[in-house]
Amino acid sequence: MTINRTLKNGMQAILVPQKGATSMTVMVFVKVGSRYEKSETSGASHFVEHLMFKGTKRRPHSLMITKELDRYGAEFNAYTSKDMTVYFIKMDAAKTDLAIDILHDMLFHSLFNPEEVNRERGVIIEEINMYEDNPRAHVEDLLEEVLFPNNTLSWPIIGPRAVIKKISRDELKTYHDTYYIPSRMTVVVSGKIIPGIWNLLQKTFGSVHEPAKPADAPFLTFEKPAVLARPFTHQQKKTEQINLAIAFHGLPYGHKQMPAMNLLATILGGSMSSRLFMEVRERRGLCYSISASHQPLEDIGAFSIMAGLDKSRIHEAIKVIWQELEKTIKESVKADELRRAKDHLRGRIMLSFEDSANQADWYGKQWMFQKKLLTPEERLRQMEKVTAADIRAIAKQTFRKESMAAAVVGPFKTKDEVAHLFKID
Repeated sequence: MTINRTLKNGMQAILVPQKGATSMTVMVFVKVGSRYEKSETSGASHFVEHLMFKGTKRRPHSLMITKELDRYGAEFNAYTSKDMTVYFIKMDAAKTDLAIDILHDMLFHSLFNPEEVNRERGVIIEEINMYEDNPRAHVEDLLEEVLFPNNTLSWPIIGPRAVIKKISRDELKTYHDTYYIPSRMTVVVSGKIIPGIWNLLQKTFGSVHEPAKPADAPFLTFEKPAVLARPFTHQQKKTEQINLAIAFHGLPYGHKQMPAMNLLATILGGSMSSRLFMEVRERRGLCYSISASHQPLEDIGAFSIMAGLDKSRIHEAIKVIWQELEKTIKESVKADELRRAKDHLRGRIMLSFEDSANQADWYGKQWMFQKKLLTPEERLRQMEKVTAADIRAIAKQTFRKESMAAAVVGPFKTKDEVAHLFKID
């Protein structure tokens, strides 16, 4: 049973005990990501994430942090998304105090050493180069540009080179101090819970000062347009395979139709027996990989289809993909297919919950964006209530040609060439 309490400074703390576990995960969620940035700080959330590993007052060099964790075989990492930044350490539960101490030290006592800041600029620019050289990764950034026009959601999480090159150490430190405050943070400990855990959390994370007048600002809410004025984009690149991404506006965290949306994504492209995989790859040989997924955000979501396609038959593939989307609108899902999709999601959730890091992620995100702590069983009971009519309704609501966005990486010179691919009437 999960236990959640508010620490003395207002920060939320959640315990997720796992019977029989010998390891644990400490995961810290900060409610800030790229959508909170301004043009002059674009990429700051991700830049700050990097700097949290570069030395603190007590551990002045990054090697001191990594040596302590490597000594005990810990897994540790962080990631930045559109609406949050997350840090975690997973290790032997006997070292819980060390994991908590290191994360607290990193997040609140990092030095922002000017030499490290300047060194990390080069690292991040190389990371940008890596993503842009990887068509499968870059096509997602291109897709977001056209799916979320006139909003910070359209900006790449990693930021543009121009900002990364010039943003100052003081600007990054100010950004950190503005958003890394107790009221925007949640700490989760999952797995084996040691005695005295609350005292450890109070002495570390609970000791962080909440500013009397917080300077943090809300993000610009995305207003979904009735029609996407410029729905297509591309990167001209000499490739043997076309990387295609198609998306529609989806649902935010906690939406009542979310169980139906997740099942729709599973039916269309969530497995190797899904409709898109069978029709586009297995029956027609048009691609090697194709998938469908739904990603919620705080005020909107994105339903995406990703594929690597034969460049000589891309128009045919797009027609087949659209035909499969239309089938979900025109025809109700058969009972056996719906049952398989529910069983598939149940199995995936049960498998993931054997990992304490996945448990921490599950509960931390829920609290950050919904202020709820539903168990997997409660979520699965919601899913079981979904009918074929529910799936047809959400498909009709989602798959509208006038709100379809698409991005392509391949040997196309103009957007008109790309737009021509999508003439599928």
